[in-house]
Amino acid sequence: MNKIFAKDLTRWYQKHQRSLPWRATRDPYHIWASEIMLQQTTVNAVIPYYERWLKTFPTVFDLARADIHDVLKAWQGLGYYARAKNFHKAAGLVVDDHGGKLPVDPVLVRSLPGFGPYTTGSVLSIAYDARLPIIDANVRRVVMRLLALPGEADTQQDKKVIAFLEKVLPRKGVGDFNQALMELGALVCRSKEPLCLLCPLRSYCSAYAKGKQEI
Repeated sequence: MNKIFAKDLTRWYQKHQRSLPWRATRDPYHIWASEIMLQQTTVNAVIPYYERWLKTFPTVFDLARADIHDVLKAWQGLGYYARAKNFHKAAGLVVDDHGGKLPVDPVLVRSLPGFGPYTTGSVLSIAYDARLPIIDANVRRVVMRLLALPGEADTQQDKKVIAFLEKVLPRKGVGDFNQALMELGALVCRSKEPLCLLCPLRSYCSAYAKGKQEI
């Protein structure tokens, strides 16, 4: 089931994914920038900032060398300025301690400012194909419906969600798989009025089989 599940999901993603600028790269710095910006900010709002950011700070070296005032000015309008401060500080550490290359080791990455479990899993799986699960609101909702888990879709469910994800994560193509789950939750397995008949995973979905997907 695991291989077929992942294949069905990624095949759907390859056909239906939104065209977003950070999906055209595997550059760790570019992916890192997009993930930091996407925290607390909508996709449509992030796109112009992401594109301007990479023109202003095209590499992690440029960001590390930049004055913090210039960094905050480039960030202006995105809010939650601690994200920009952590990004700048972490860039300096990556340059000074790792030669400008974001480490592959998740333990090292977690030690950098601004890297929690989600950002670590997201950046490393997309950039390096690291076999790490990620959980955001969309992923949590998708998995809870697949398993027909009762209760609110909050962090209290994450142990069960992670246990499921670790079973179905593919050996290769983890970045696409993780993005596919998020995309499915955003476009199809929505919190209200899920589009079950368009879902590539409905044959695996316990909530759909029980008619409880909208609960």
